[in-house]
Amino acid sequence: MTQKGNLFKGQQKKSVPVNRHGKQVPIRKGKVFKKPSKKTEEMEINKEVQKFIDSANETKAAAIASKEGARLSLIKAPVDAATTSKKSKSLPKAKK
Repeated sequence: MTQKGNLFKGQQKKSVPVNRHGKQVPIRKGKVFKKPSKKTEEMEINKEVQKFIDSANETKAAAIASKEGARLSLIKAPVDAATTSKKSKSLPKAKK
């Protein structure tokens, strides 16, 4: 048996640091989503199909909720949401 650890291939155990007094364990941040560099037609088609499925699910949920007596309605964001938010910040001048 060899005593050189780097000769073995495969997954290695994490080595415990020699001195970790007062040092925190690094927090794992998870996987970061990266956008694909190339958009394919298949991705665009999948996006459209997903939008259709989501809208169908939302309408079904709203219909079921309204049958039970609750009032659930779908609200769509305005097309020019950025411009309306800027306009709402400025107060209209009061007429005297």
